[in-house]
Formats: sequence, C-alpha cells, structure tokens
Amino acid sequence: MFSQLTDSLESTLKNLRGQGKLTEDNVAQSLREVRRAFLAADVNFSVTRDFVQSVKEKVLGQEVLLSVTPGQQIVKIIHDELVDIMGGEVQEPKLTGAPPVGIMMCGLQGSGKTTFAGKISLYLRTKRKKNPLLVAADVYRPAAIKQLQVLGKSIQIPVYEEGQGDPVQIIKNGYEYAKANGHDVVIYDTAGRLQIDDELMNELEAARKAVNPEEIFFVADAMIGQEAVNVAEAFYERLNFTGVCLSKMDGDSRGGAALSIKKITGQPVVFVGVGEKLNELELFYPDRMANRILGMGDVVSLVEKAQEVIDEKDAKNLTKRIMNNQFDLNDFLNQLRTIKKMGSMRDLLKLIPGMNKLPVEDVDEKELVHIEALLSSMTIKERTNPRILNGSRRKRIADGSGTSVQKINQVLKQYEEMKNMMRKMTGTMQKEQGQRIGSNFHPKKVKRKRRKNKRRRR
Repeated sequence: MFSQLTDSLESTLKNLRGQGKLTEDNVAQSLREVRRAFLAADVNFSVTRDFVQSVKEKVLGQEVLLSVTPGQQIVKIIHDELVDIMGGEVQEPKLTGAPPVGIMMCGLQGSGKTTFAGKISLYLRTKRKKNPLLVAADVYRPAAIKQLQVLGKSIQIPVYEEGQGDPVQIIKNGYEYAKANGHDVVIYDTAGRLQIDDELMNELEAARKAVNPEEIFFVADAMIGQEAVNVAEAFYERLNFTGVCLSKMDGDSRGGAALSIKKITGQPVVFVGVGEKLNELELFYPDRMANRILGMGDVVSLVEKAQEVIDEKDAKNLTKRIMNNQFDLNDFLNQLRTIKKMGSMRDLLKLIPGMNKLPVEDVDEKELVHIEALLSSMTIKERTNPRILNGSRRKRIADGSGTSVQKINQVLKQYEEMKNMMRKMTGTMQKEQGQRIGSNFHPKKVKRKRRKNKRRRR
C-alpha cells in the first residue's frame, strides 16, 4: 500500500536535506519530482496540480527553523497537505438515527460489495457493539445470495433473503424484519452495476427513497486507480453517497484512488480493506495514511492492534516475570501466539517507523509457525526449565514438530540471547531506581531490611 509513492517521495525529499534555505529553484525541482510521483501513482491530474501548487505557496521563502532542516520542514508541509486532500479527520459510520439504521452498499460489479458488507457487519458488532442484519438484495449475480449467507454464517450474523425477487421490495421487507427482530443496524447488499446503466441506477434510487438509509457507501476497487475516481464521480451524481469504502488496498502499491477520491467527490473514505479475511478492515485515518506514505510508519495503529489481543492482566504479569528474571519458554510461546493474532509480520513491520526501508518482503511467515510447533512439542516442564533438554529430549521434540535438532538449538540460542538482554535491561532499571531512592540503595539490602523489620514487629 503506497509503496511506489513512498519510494518516489523519499528519494525526492533527500535532495532538500542539508540546505540552509528553501529557495524557489530547489523547491521547484523537488516539486516537479513530486508531481511525477503523484501521476505515476495514478493520482488524479487536477488533484496533483492543486496539491503541488498549495505546497509551493507554503514552502517558498520560509526560513529554516532552528534544529529543523529544509527536508524536515517540507516533509511537514507535504504531510499536512496529504492529510487535507484525504479528508482531514477520520470519519466513523453515522449510526445516530432511529434504529434500525440503514447502510446501503453500491458500486461496480466485482468491486467487493458483498465481502465489504460482511466486513462492516463484523466491525459494527465487535467494535461498536451493534446487532446488525445483512439483507441480500443482489438478485442478478449468480450465487450472490449464497455468498452473503456463507459470510454471515462464518461470523454468526443473520442474513435476510427472499431469493430472486424485486430488490426494492426485498430491501423494504428487510428493513421491516430488522425492526421487528431487534436489529439496530441493517446493511443492504445491492447488485453491482455500471454507472451508465440507467435502469439499474434508477433501481438504486428507488431503494434509497424506500428506506432512506443513514449511510450509502460506494465500494471502489483500489486496484483500478484513477478509473475508481471517475466511476465514483458518476455514482455520486446519481446517488449522493455519503462515504467511500476502498477494497483491495493491500494489493495496490500506488494509492491513487485513496489520494483522489475525497477531493473529487467531496465525500470521505470511511473504510479500507487491507486483506481477504473478514476482520481485515480498517477505518481510514488520513493522518496515519500520510505517515505511511512518507515512510514514518504508523505506531498508533500498531498499538491499537496490540491492545486488541493483549490482556492487561497478562501484560502486567509478564512485566513482573521479566523484572524478576523469570521469563521462560512458556512466556516465549505465549508472546509468539499474541504476535500471530495481530496479523502478518510483514504488515506489522511496515507500521514501525523506518522499517519500510528494510526488505520486509523477505520475512518468512512460516518461520513463526515452525517455532510455535517446536515449542508446543515440549512439555511444560521443559519450557519452564530448558536446561533439562538433553540430546534424547531434543530428538523427540524435533520428531514431534517436524523440525530438526539444529533448529531447536537455534531457537534456544535466540531465547538465551533474549533472556540475557532482558536481564541487562532489568539491572539497568533497578540501578536507576536505586539512584533515585538513594546512593546506598540495593535491592537485596532492602529485602533484608524488610525481613528484619517484620521480625521486630512480631
């Protein structure tokens, strides 16, 4: 996502580093490269032109601030402009109307509307604590209704369907069913259509008038780049949709649709699909996307992913074990499983500032699977005390996990290195704590003093 644009912008901004002032000449040269990078990323021409002009007006003549290089200064300006053209602030789906609140999905055939309907319903149930209903109103595409039923069953969300009937009437009946059965959100999966197909567009307009949904989401395939913007513009003229969902963002290295669609239609990008799984859906944060485009990573998203899978009580217990030098292979295995829940290692590394420059594509996801299998083949006693792992035990573990004794030795070596590093960190922290309390502070002395005072009280 945005990797092509990120690479181009990073090489362009290097030219401005080390100069004492942002002059018209060096700015003009750099902005020409920015323009080329945007157009190569399939950003709309008028959006590119306005972006470059706005950056130029804000940059020229600015004195370089103390401790700030020209490169840093122009990066800040470009960052702010990127945030602006992508919508400024995150837009949550509006769910404030009288229940059931309606969300209608529309877009071209094959853009991912049905999958997005499932993703949004799962998001609303898990993140917003709603009780959604899916309505199968795509009566034209073969197996569309069956696809929605399968998706709904996989995430335990009910699907209302009437088979191959009148889609407008199905949407009306679906609304009444949601109202009668206590669903506070109803999501209508409509058929894909071309923007030039008047009959099908009229059908969508009739459906909108029938149930007056709170949100109408246009689903655009990010992979088609500039064409997604043109289609969105045509749909907006007929439907006045309220937000955009970009599918297949994980497969688009350019990002032209994400950078153009808000500026052209005036409607924000609300959701982006970042994978094939139903839980791989993210709210669109313009500031975070700007950070990713400029190679700054996205630490906030990384922390949020961690918070979703890490239990606060477990985290405190792990911290205590590390401080007491009790970190063992059981903890190692638990942390490995936690990382797997957060997503692929490649995606996580890209969220860390500076990691975009490393060849994260070379990361072998199977390596974690092999290590987990290896650790799972050990007994609890062996993971608690790895010193008892003699030759015969290692052979048994290798056979049980489908690995080798050499692999076991490698993992144990990594574990010992990690444990030594934690021991050094713990020692440093205790030393700093002792200096704050007093120069004569020593953890063992404090413990002895506490025991002595306890005996006196007795």
